[in-house]
Amino acid sequence: MKRFSVGLLVVLLGSVALLRAGPPYVTDDPEPVEYKHWEVYLATQTTHEPDSTAGTLPHVEVNYGALPDVQLHVIAPLAFSSSSGSSRNFGYGDTELGIKYRFQEETASSPQLGIFPIVELPTGSTKKDLGSGHTQVFLPLWIQKKIGEWTTYGGGGYWLNPGTGNKNYWLMGWMVQNQITKTLALGTELYHTTPQEIHGKSKTALNVGLVWDLNEEQHILASAGPTLSGPKGYQTYLAYQLTFGPAK
Repeated sequence: MKRFSVGLLVVLLGSVALLRAGPPYVTDDPEPVEYKHWEVYLATQTTHEPDSTAGTLPHVEVNYGALPDVQLHVIAPLAFSSSSGSSRNFGYGDTELGIKYRFQEETASSPQLGIFPIVELPTGSTKKDLGSGHTQVFLPLWIQKKIGEWTTYGGGGYWLNPGTGNKNYWLMGWMVQNQITKTLALGTELYHTTPQEIHGKSKTALNVGLVWDLNEEQHILASAGPTLSGPKGYQTYLAYQLTFGPAK
């Protein structure tokens, strides 16, 4: 709890393996970037466990609305990794590519639905523990519904995780968020992963987060939370987001 409290304080004051997330959460949503619009994030993301720390410092995420209901996605990370008794390693990590497609619009009685297949390319060094060494693929389905000032979304999917000692696994999560003011939204999520290694353990974690709109183009996103079951630890995320598109 002491480690979690310190991490949460750092995030809220100004503050990985990549969690492959929908910023600032691990759980994603089916809503793509608006057609011909952009989202650009400069972010840092960390995962802390008893004997190791890994993350990005920073990574750049770019999302583009290439077509109506279709979003292109890329993450280019500078990654770091350290463990007990060894020095910290730093360098380029694994590159993430994806396409989000919303195939059902939200109505008064039904949620919106979308898929967001992701490919992790093994561009990071395995010797420095900055990459997986194998191409990984994530195949999820996401659901979202808005009710007044509340937004809730979630779902999950299956990770193809090749490599000696590894196993394919499921990621599932759900998030609830409230628009507290015109410029501030607060949310919380619960997510779960099944074991990623043959003799590994499943993991359940909680995050609390915020999205703060400085203006129409600039935003601050942050989240942090503890691991509730599995390897003990906590995770943090902090990003500056720039959104823009064609002039109206």
